[in-house]
Amino acid sequence: MRAVSADPARIRAAWQGRISGCILGKPLEVLSFQQGRGGLNAYLGAAGALPLRDYVPLERGSTVEQLGRACCRDHIVRAEPDDDINYTVLALLLLEEHGAGFDVADVARAWLRRLPAGTTWTAERAAYATLLANMNDEFVNGDAAGFDLSLCSDNEYNDWIGAQIRADLYGWVCPGRPALAAELAARDASLSHRGDGVYGAQFVAALAAAIPASPTLHAAIDAALEQIPAESGAAAAVCFGRDIAGRDDAVDTLHEKYAELSPVHTLNNLALVVWALLSAGADFSTAVGDAVAAGWDTDCNGATVGGLFGLTGQPIPDHWTAPWSERVGVSLAGESELPLGDLVARTVAVAESIG
Repeated sequence: MRAVSADPARIRAAWQGRISGCILGKPLEVLSFQQGRGGLNAYLGAAGALPLRDYVPLERGSTVEQLGRACCRDHIVRAEPDDDINYTVLALLLLEEHGAGFDVADVARAWLRRLPAGTTWTAERAAYATLLANMNDEFVNGDAAGFDLSLCSDNEYNDWIGAQIRADLYGWVCPGRPALAAELAARDASLSHRGDGVYGAQFVAALAAAIPASPTLHAAIDAALEQIPAESGAAAAVCFGRDIAGRDDAVDTLHEKYAELSPVHTLNNLALVVWALLSAGADFSTAVGDAVAAGWDTDCNGATVGGLFGLTGQPIPDHWTAPWSERVGVSLAGESELPLGDLVARTVAVAESIG
């Protein structure tokens, strides 16, 4: 596979798709965790929103209203802050500051300087706590190695989905270079994750890099699979998601296969992402709608599928992008809202600098 030039239109669509998919899944996340797929589909069915092809309708008095009103249809004015988007912006900031030569210590310092601890979860929060307990002023200022950063990834969540949702942009800026994208994602992921937690991130980044340079999604998946161990659980999850693409019983099969895993584990959600992406054809609404309605980590999967879809060259329909008016909310130090156009321009500039 050869490197290709960064395409501003694809990068814009990747941002649009990721943000729109995140907004779609965000109001349903807690409902999915608390009540599972049954509760999720009961809500969507009662709201007349199945199949899910637009933003979630608001049902009064529901968990969705309590926790996700600002992300429901007819109530969206911007993309509300979310960790899925925080990490994408943080990866952009990291590359702007250090280029492709950043290391895991740079990732740790970026967290300390820019990422509020209260916006982290599971593996990231555990890694952050270890970092805070062991770092010193010299480390924060970049003047000393500090301590063994591998301690941060020694946590019970290190094969969960967190690193996978941090990986997308590393592929966006490396079109046609899946090996480099996977390497960048691994450096980021290794602060908090190990094993399949890292491999899931590498696969997503590599797939994002491969899509613009591949004739088909299947070819891109093949290229991305080359970047992770063939015997890994992540590789098996990708192949499982591919095998059930297009099947009527696919979602039931996914839930049966991964019934014992946390709803925020890497493997079940990775298989779901691959299934949704391959099953949707050229229809963005089907891709993100089915990914979210299938359950588990709804905002993460909507965001990942949406961003990957955007790289295919297919446009993101206006009814997904118009409600948030290119306003991207974040919760990073010194940043509360960013315009989409600036994010796209900065991402293209980073891609060209890596070139």
